[in-house]
Amino acid sequence: MTTRVNLLPWREIRRREKDRQLLSASIATWILMVVVVFYAQWYMNDVIDHQKNRNSFLRGEISKLEKQIEEIEDLKRRKDALLARMEIIQRLQSDRTKIVHVFDDLVRKLPEGVYLTQFTKKKNAMALNGFAQSNARVSALMNSLEASDWFTNANLDVINVTPQGGSRISKFSLKVREEIKNDKNGAIAEKG
Repeated sequence: MTTRVNLLPWREIRRREKDRQLLSASIATWILMVVVVFYAQWYMNDVIDHQKNRNSFLRGEISKLEKQIEEIEDLKRRKDALLARMEIIQRLQSDRTKIVHVFDDLVRKLPEGVYLTQFTKKKNAMALNGFAQSNARVSALMNSLEASDWFTNANLDVINVTPQGGSRISKFSLKVREEIKNDKNGAIAEKG
């Protein structure tokens, strides 16, 4: 039997083996780190892309909502305009017969011997110009207008007594306001 003797120092072989294992472990660690970094980068890019998609979706939804809000505001403006028109129409409908009643009452309250030559109206104020056979008849006109359901605040502006055709006439100018009477429902009460 022959014995074999290894002449290489066993410590040196063991050190090389450990160096090789360390190098293998280092390379494996480096490869693993590279894989982990690439995976982390890929994952973060995926998360960022997902968030960008969500943000773009939300921006799209926000723009849709803003358009809907604009449409709602436009509808509100149209509604307000229609309500204003309806109110004007209702006011005109309620005022439609009022002028007939005003003229009817004015004719009924006009005393004998009083004649109107001019009638002007601005809103609820009216100016009456005319002539009468005497100042007492102008006073009677003012009293009858005050007693009316359709007139109030009769004020005499001017009265001039002038001779005409052998008699004296009183030319007058007076102002009176229309009386607006509302019933329980807010509509103008019609008389007669």
